[in-house]
Amino acid sequence: MPMEKTFDPAAIEAKWAHEWESRGLFRPARPDATPFTIVNPPPNVTGALHIGHALDNTLQDVLVRYERLRGKDALWVVGMDHAGIATQMVVERQLNERQQKRTDFTREEFVDKVWEWKTESGGQITGQLRRLGCSMDWSREQFTMDPHFTEAVVKVFVDLHKKGLIYRDKRLVNWDPALKTAISDLEVESHEVPGHMWHFKYPLAGGETYTYVERDADGHVVLEEERDYISIATTRPETMLGDGAVAVHPDDERYRPIVGKYCEIPVGPKEHRRLIPIITDEYPDPHFGSGAVKITGAHDENDYGVAQRNNIPMYRLMDEVAAMRADGAPYAEAAARAVEIAKGATATPAEIDALNLVPEEYRGLDRYEARKRVVADIDAEGLMVKVEDKLIMQPFGDRGGVVIEPMLTDQWYVDAKTLAQPPMAAVRDGRINIVPKTWEKTFFNWMENIQPWCVSRQLWWGHRIPAWYAEDGRIFVAETEAEAQAEAGAGVALTRDEDVLDTWFSSALWPFATLGWPENTELLKRHYPNDVLISGFDILFFWDARMAMQGMEFMGDVPWKTLYLHGLVRAPDGAKMSKSKGNVVDPLGLIDQYGADALRFFMSAMESQGRDIKMDDARLAGYRNFATKLWNAARFCEANGISASTSFEAPAATLPVNRWIIGEVAATVATMDKAFAAYRFDDAANAIYSFAWNSFCDWYLELIKGAIDDETKAVAGWVLDQILVMLHPFMPFITEELWTGLGDRADYPLITAKWPAPAATNDAEASADIDWLIRLVSELRTAKAELGLPPGARLTAHFPASLKSRTEKLAAQLDRLARLEAVSFDPAPAGASAQLVVEGETITVPLEGVIDIAAERDRLTKALAAAAKERDGLAGRLNNPSFVERAKPEAVEKARADHAAKEAEADRLTAALARLG
Repeated sequence: MPMEKTFDPAAIEAKWAHEWESRGLFRPARPDATPFTIVNPPPNVTGALHIGHALDNTLQDVLVRYERLRGKDALWVVGMDHAGIATQMVVERQLNERQQKRTDFTREEFVDKVWEWKTESGGQITGQLRRLGCSMDWSREQFTMDPHFTEAVVKVFVDLHKKGLIYRDKRLVNWDPALKTAISDLEVESHEVPGHMWHFKYPLAGGETYTYVERDADGHVVLEEERDYISIATTRPETMLGDGAVAVHPDDERYRPIVGKYCEIPVGPKEHRRLIPIITDEYPDPHFGSGAVKITGAHDENDYGVAQRNNIPMYRLMDEVAAMRADGAPYAEAAARAVEIAKGATATPAEIDALNLVPEEYRGLDRYEARKRVVADIDAEGLMVKVEDKLIMQPFGDRGGVVIEPMLTDQWYVDAKTLAQPPMAAVRDGRINIVPKTWEKTFFNWMENIQPWCVSRQLWWGHRIPAWYAEDGRIFVAETEAEAQAEAGAGVALTRDEDVLDTWFSSALWPFATLGWPENTELLKRHYPNDVLISGFDILFFWDARMAMQGMEFMGDVPWKTLYLHGLVRAPDGAKMSKSKGNVVDPLGLIDQYGADALRFFMSAMESQGRDIKMDDARLAGYRNFATKLWNAARFCEANGISASTSFEAPAATLPVNRWIIGEVAATVATMDKAFAAYRFDDAANAIYSFAWNSFCDWYLELIKGAIDDETKAVAGWVLDQILVMLHPFMPFITEELWTGLGDRADYPLITAKWPAPAATNDAEASADIDWLIRLVSELRTAKAELGLPPGARLTAHFPASLKSRTEKLAAQLDRLARLEAVSFDPAPAGASAQLVVEGETITVPLEGVIDIAAERDRLTKALAAAAKERDGLAGRLNNPSFVERAKPEAVEKARADHAAKEAEADRLTAALARLG
């Protein structure tokens, strides 16, 4: 059945996506083959395909299809992450739309509703990945809440706890008041926002005074006055209620007289004002503000460190929604006890945590309302020095979208510092190869300074922490409640921990739990460690580093041998894509417009070892045109009796053009293999693009037109097959359609064909002849274009006698492609002529009587002057530092592109004038 006249991506994509999967071709049975394994970063069950997914999955699919074609047992593990926070948010939002909330249900009822949502609506992204052409082993699709995966998660938690690598502790965490849970540092986004810096007086206890002296850099006194206070500055006045001390630098002479004394927090009922000590610590900067800082250990990361070093009590002020606490004893009683503690009375951490130091008039207020009231009350008392407008860095939760509140809470932690040591050693000794190498420095910097990993989340959806509490505070960690009860003893009432584990804790087990661990399955033995992980650099610490930690702890080996980190896909102007900017690109829309093959090829050709990719519709259209050109080339072959090859090896060839193209295939395969080995996706894509478009479509098919004998049919069919195989990893749909369309190969689909391995050829004579011919024809066509001659104009060319043998050998192709009226080996006549220099030999084309030499010289001279003027004007702008530094980046980039274009035009016109002699 003849091929369709027009290439229709949508029709063939739907056809082949179903065909491959239904026939099990993504995981052909190859028990004796060398394994090759990739695990897909599991997308959120709530997710939809975005442009980052399109890049990440395209690169993985390119590698998997390449290795499958090379005969390997290629396994691409696919699955989804249960996405604790994101999924709970989706389901709670649905409940809210029905005027319900999570707490209207029991925990079990709510979790059932999440599973219902997952069954009905979750996982739309898997269908979208299929549209992209992802050849994953869908028959083994995984989910991080599957029973076998949950078993693995629980075992890891319990085993780490037994080793002392998981523990419970009261530490400062990032608290998201919208989600009512702790989140990790990696889930916090800091934005610069307008704010204020308030300066307040903290009166010295008992009305004491001291001489405050300020000096300039030379030691001269610039201010000397008697003070009965110490001045501090804060951007969060509501946290003053939890101050445990005021700190100054030990070398700050201004405050030396009052170190060790007490000052009064200037807020709350006068008769119950709290006293706190003035201490020294290296943290305060004597040159910033007043040089004195308040220490609120329960609500600030830096203050937390100061409080720990100096044994300063840390008082928690807020509840789970960041409202001021309303629990506990009356303020007068709590404040009195806090003063006793400040003066040396002992207190347990539990007692300190229970003390509510929020005065009654602020209790229950939202933190920002409390801030207004505190500022107003201090100002009314005359204790506010000044207030400054200031841009401040504000932390926001990446999911909840509200300002994060640092909060002192009880959480579960992983000793990440201990677990980080083996992965660092593996990167240093080469067991893990990070590509590109430039990311190693970032990896080590983070791993060497890694903090305890908070893994508990205050959610209902997720892996519930396997810990049970007795009434006396003892904790029993076990894989089952029965085991915990046995450890606690009969009759001991136990209550299970309400929290669930951080989603990244479970996904850290992905490389081995998806293969059957903790069972020692054949799949696990065969496919662990994985070969490659392809990941965006933005999840290097969220996921990649944690997989390395858990894999080496529980499997005793690296999770993967190579970690490839790619960049971001950015908007055309280089800006980061975001919904708020309105510059997000929908990859499904691009597939609808250009086809999946074009999008995949764009991603691959633009991926250059971790550099960010700019979206470019013109390039996408160009790659769609590339697919169309290949389609039309295949139709030309079909129309001329060229069909699928019956040989894996190159056919025997005697004609120079056929020997040349076979050599070009071998060179392209070698280039692509080298590129794949180095993870240079761009080099591999550009090699097959250049060969298919230029060598095959533009030149080979032109060279054989009108002379397609049996040898040429065999060679052309074989070469087209090699193109389809080499292009298949990048453009799987069109290549499979052409592969099966050009021959009866239903039982031998391209997806499981063999990667080309032609014998190394060094047909120097054929290569030299055809390369010379191509350069000659190119030079002649360029000269005609420059001189305003039509492409079909037939001219006479005078060749050196040394080229007589070559021109006779290539006479047929030379006549058809060069369109010469005559070929002469006599000296060229005097007069104007075009000089074509090809490989050091000059071919002369007389122009007398062909064109008006004077008019043409005049036209070219004027055009050259105009192009040179524009070129030089643009060069002047670009050499002006003021323009380069102050203009918008896109304006500078456009000026550079325009300058390059005008420079090229001027060079072309100069060459055209030179041709005229």
